[in-house]
Amino acid sequence: MTPFLALVARDMRLATRAGGSAMLALAFFAAMAAIVPLGVGADLRLLARIAGGVLWVAAVLAALLSLDRLFQLDFDDGSLDAIALGPLSLESVSAAKILAHWLTTGLPLTLLSPVLALLFDLPAQGYVPLVVSLAVGTPSVSAIGAIGAGLTLAVRRGGLILPLLVMPLIVPAVIFGSGAVLAAIDGLPSAAMGLLAAFSLGAVLLSPFATAAALRLNLAA
Repeated sequence: MTPFLALVARDMRLATRAGGSAMLALAFFAAMAAIVPLGVGADLRLLARIAGGVLWVAAVLAALLSLDRLFQLDFDDGSLDAIALGPLSLESVSAAKILAHWLTTGLPLTLLSPVLALLFDLPAQGYVPLVVSLAVGTPSVSAIGAIGAGLTLAVRRGGLILPLLVMPLIVPAVIFGSGAVLAAIDGLPSAAMGLLAAFSLGAVLLSPFATAAALRLNLAA
């Protein structure tokens, strides 16, 4: 196994073990999706129209719960210094951690979304756009979140600051993702999915370099 894949596998094991951040994210996603219909009421037409937006917001917030652990545990116990001195560049380390975060958080949230969409009585034509938009867009959440995690690494109580830094940058993904679902429900053509894919691709390609720069600042301090 290459060092890159070994690091991905290690982070996935840490995230999915008992009490890991992946289970917390899924539980939060399910709880938020279940609570919203109770607050909105029994208007199925309204629930169907807000399903995409609610599930997208819930997925983003659930993913944010585990972002502060992306580098923090390794930084606290000194493992990050050892990893930085290893065969992988910090850019590759960042990419591996982004991939592990998406595989343990973004992908399970995507797979769970059709089940939770039943609570909103989402029309049949909305299921595929919902799953596809989350599959395409959630990597950008992990990628942008990694930049924030790197910047707040040495900040005291950085986990509280991290969502404030990341959420404004993720707004386009939420807008395009929920817009694609709503357009599919209404049967209207939309460029939202293409814009979401472009946004996510740009975030994934640029994030390892920005995250590595943030890590270097904190490791050198």
